[in-house]
Amino acid sequence: MNRQPDTAARLWQRRGPRTRLEARIHRAIADEEQRGLVFAFRARLVAVLAVMLWLVLAIEPERQVYYLSVSLLLLLLGVVPYLLRRHRYAVPLRLAFVLLDAILVTAVVILPPPGHIDSGFPIQMRVRGPEFLYLILLIVGAALSYSPLQVIWTGFCAVAAWGTGVLLVLLRPDTLPYDPVQAESSQALLGMIVDPHFVSIFTLMNQMVLAVIATAILAAAVWRSRRMLLRQTRAEIARADLARYVSPDVADAIIASERPFGVPTTREVAILFADIVGFTAMSEQLPPDRVVRLLKSFHERGSRVVFGHGGSLDKYMGDGFLATFGAIAAAPDSAARALRCAVDLQAEIDRWNAKRAARGADTVRLSVGVHCGPVVVGNIGGDRRLEFTVLGDTVNITSRLEALTRELDCRIAVSAACLATARDSAPDLPAFAAAGAVHLPGRQQSVEVCVWPAGTAAKPGQ
Repeated sequence: MNRQPDTAARLWQRRGPRTRLEARIHRAIADEEQRGLVFAFRARLVAVLAVMLWLVLAIEPERQVYYLSVSLLLLLLGVVPYLLRRHRYAVPLRLAFVLLDAILVTAVVILPPPGHIDSGFPIQMRVRGPEFLYLILLIVGAALSYSPLQVIWTGFCAVAAWGTGVLLVLLRPDTLPYDPVQAESSQALLGMIVDPHFVSIFTLMNQMVLAVIATAILAAAVWRSRRMLLRQTRAEIARADLARYVSPDVADAIIASERPFGVPTTREVAILFADIVGFTAMSEQLPPDRVVRLLKSFHERGSRVVFGHGGSLDKYMGDGFLATFGAIAAAPDSAARALRCAVDLQAEIDRWNAKRAARGADTVRLSVGVHCGPVVVGNIGGDRRLEFTVLGDTVNITSRLEALTRELDCRIAVSAACLATARDSAPDLPAFAAAGAVHLPGRQQSVEVCVWPAGTAAKPGQ
């Protein structure tokens, strides 16, 4: 069986190269159309089974075989385009079977059943009942396909098939059409209407008008749904693409913000710096492609842990990164989440090192600094290039704490004030050891520092 090229590929061939975003959007729409066709077929199956059940209950047994056979044929006309929905000519095939549906329903309603099961009533009486509503069901079912074209085409086929059938009945010599001369009195009009050979052109016109209106409304509803799907798909794809360059929560905030995003503001934020110890010496012994793979694996592992604790990746800095907690929206437990993240980062590095050691690769040591306090959060840069980041003394202290881990021979260094704040909301944090007051480079005031694992730290300068 030939496979139908997706919508994006067809549009590419017709209109030339597209952006990757446009191609992904059109591919998503095409996938949604396919799901709509599957749903429409299932709805058709349920509808036909319901009609068959109604026929069993409503008509006499000798006529059931004929009408149940017609119902099965109608179901078959839906199975074929469903099975060929990915064929290269799926669209024209589907539209052709819609026409066959309309012709079949019209023929079954207007033409008398064969043989002895015919009731013997004039054929004119068969166009005066409510059976025209079966064609309306076809139009309603087409709306489930998510294709305005199919809705319009189904409405056209229903109107054309039914109109043609009724006009052929009107042209029969035994048909009694409406005659204003003979309907001068209400008694004469009533006699004309109750005549079994009477067919009203006005009834046909009403049916056509109502079918056209129903088709237009359903097509407009499907078109509007597609437009909404297009907007949602574009926003979701844009968000996914944006999240590759900024933290996912930043991407969500940018898309959801109704006001200019990133207006600088002061906020209490927890900061985490992480860095691979001795990376420069390690990279000297590795080819460039190995260095890139090492960094990629480290960044993927680190970002997964940070996002798992509700943090934002502010930026990558070569073999390290800066993460924030509570920068997008104020969070009272930001310090606790930052410290839990730091501990889990070390656990992730331990698991990674176990795999690296098993294949004979050098192990990796990660140093982490954590601090919390007031920072300026917002966009910095020029009109053409902005960066959403954090600025302030809190960021500088965190950077110095990360560098201090080498001197203190520990894996995590955190300010005592941040640790105390974190324990207020998370008393079950692992034990940290006090390293005392430390003078950080570039600052006059000392900072009380705690380290993890507890009991491994040396005093600065020892």
